[in-house]
Parts: sequence; structure tokens; C-alpha cells
Amino acid sequence: MGADWPQGYKMGRRPWITVLDKMIMRDLIKTLLAVLTVIVVIIVSRKFIRILDKAIEGQVSNETLLTILGLKIVTASIAFLPAALFMAVLMVLGRMYRDQEMSAVSSAGGGASTIYRAVFLLVFPLSVVSAGLSMYVSPWAEAKTEALMQQDEQSADIRGVAAGKFSEYSQGDLVFYVEKLGKDKKMHKIFVQHRQRNGKLAIINAEAGRLEDLKDGRYMILEQGERIQGQPGAVDYVIENFAEYAVRLDEKSSVINVSREAIPMKVLKNSNAIRDIAELQRRYSIPLSMIFLTLLAVPLAQSAPRGGVYGNMMVAFLIYFSYGNLIRVSQSWVINETIPAWLGGVGVYWILLLVGIGLLIKLYGWQWVKMKIREKVTR
Repeated sequence: MGADWPQGYKMGRRPWITVLDKMIMRDLIKTLLAVLTVIVVIIVSRKFIRILDKAIEGQVSNETLLTILGLKIVTASIAFLPAALFMAVLMVLGRMYRDQEMSAVSSAGGGASTIYRAVFLLVFPLSVVSAGLSMYVSPWAEAKTEALMQQDEQSADIRGVAAGKFSEYSQGDLVFYVEKLGKDKKMHKIFVQHRQRNGKLAIINAEAGRLEDLKDGRYMILEQGERIQGQPGAVDYVIENFAEYAVRLDEKSSVINVSREAIPMKVLKNSNAIRDIAELQRRYSIPLSMIFLTLLAVPLAQSAPRGGVYGNMMVAFLIYFSYGNLIRVSQSWVINETIPAWLGGVGVYWILLLVGIGLLIKLYGWQWVKMKIREKVTR
């Protein structure tokens, strides 16, 4: 029985984003955020414990702790975004195989290209965003963290002062006790033991004092006190009263050591140093790894309906672990000039591409590959 279509009827065009695309993208975003949150919390917690140790020792101020924590979250999120995306694709597609949703897609004529299209509608823009994050935002966050840490270490002496507590500085050569500390950081009723370079010991009692940065270093300025100098066991002691007396704590350092991860992108682009080239390749590896690991994740996610979501997770972990080691080894080879810089930049991704093609051949067979190649050639 023929259908009586209205005149002028035309087949509707396929929407640019289908219902299947929206479903996969929505599940990927939810899973990606969950996995990334777990990874970042674990990694940042381990790193933040070391920062808390420095805060307890007075090397990091309480005011900058939350800022440093936020910056660490930013850098960790960027660094582990490829791993989180890799796991998210495996988990979402693995669930679809378990729930036999992939069988429904296949019966409707959908194949690997349909799944790749839905996945890469999210992965491509996400990789572009991650490129900007890894090249510009991550170095800025690293530089900001190092600047805050350096600033706090330079002012650690001020934070270490507390009422009713003995404080030790200059590798034990200076020990002092403060009975009272005002809101303006001015100290009252101070006892100081100062071991000088000539080996003599000086005992100082002062009514008040303050810490002050001068051009050649940081000093403790003591006011209205008495200074006793001599050698323990000897009888020749010098006792003197003073209105103001300065004790040097340390040399003021204005040089900030910047790690290679904190070097601005424009500096790396204009540099011919082999270490800068290796660092540039490391930053490019984040968006590239998101694309190539996703190529592997689609065929790797295949599992039996009763196999569970995590059927191939161990194999995926081994692949990602091998990839991470290859990236680090390749970077060290580039730095040591064992391999050319161009090979260090693309060699690992050629290996991932070959592994991905091998997984697709294993999943669909040689006939499917020949058919796809024939379709591309005849177009």
C-alpha cells in the first residue's frame, strides 16, 4: 500500500546534534566532572599536606593557604584532565555496552563513526580549551604559587614570633623570647641569646622591639635594653645599656627561583634551548593526549553485556601508565639529545594511533576496515 505524501514533501535533514549525541555528551560531562573531582582531591590533598607542614613551621602564612590551595586545584585539574576524560569515555561507553544500548545503536545502523562523532563533539572543543589552559593558565598558576611561597618564606621570621614562645633563627645562632606581642606586631619584654661569628655569646634584655626589612637584610630592632657579652667560663664580660640595638636575622633575598613549569608561553616560543623545547612539548601533550586517548577509548570500551562497566579498565590503566612513562622518557631523551626534538613531539602519538587502529581492527575485523577504505576512495 503506497503512501500518499503531500505535494512538495521533502525528507527532513538530519539534525547537526542528534538525540544520541546529546545523551552521550551529557553522560560524558557528568562522569568527567565526577572522575576529575576524585582525582584532583586525592592529588591536591597529598600535595597540600606538605604545604600545611610549612604553614605549621611558619614558612607559609595562613592568609595565603586558601589561595595556594586554589592554585594547586587549577594546575592539578589541567594536568589530569586527559586521564579523567579517558576514564569517563571508558565508563560511559562501557555502561552502554552493559545495558545493551550499543546493540540498539547497531541495529539502527550506527557504527563506530556514530560513536566517534558523538564523543568528539565534546572532546574537540574540550581539547581546544585545555590547550589554552595548559599553555597559559597553568604556567600563570605555577608562577603565582611560587611567588606566594617565596614571599612567605622571606617573611617567615615575622610569622614565627609568638608571645610566650622561644623562637630560633639563623641556624640556632639567634634565640629570643617575647613576653607580649602587640596587634601592630611590636614585641614587648624581650630576651635574646645571640651567638656571634667570633664565638662570643651575647645576652640581651630589651623593653620593646620590632622586625624591620632594610636594604641589606632583615633586622630585629631592640629598644631600651641591656646587652651582656662574653665567653662562657671567662671573667671578662662587657655590659652595656642601649636605647636602640639592631640584630641581623638573615640576608634579604629578592631573587625568585622560577621553575620551568612556570615559564610564560611567549618565552618558550622564542627560546631555542632544548629544555624549553621539551617543556613546550609537555604542554602540547595535554590537548593531544585527550584526542589520541579518546581514539583508543572507544574500541577499548567494548565489553560483554554481563561483563560490567569496568571490564577493560585494567587494560586501559596499563595503556595510560605506558603512555605516561613514554611521555616522560621521550622528554628526557629530547633534553639529553638522544632523539631529535621533532621525534619526541610526535613519536608517542604515532604509537597511540597505531594501537587505536589495531583495536578497531580487532573490534570490527579486516573486512570492515577494507570497506571503510573503499568508501573513502570511491567518493
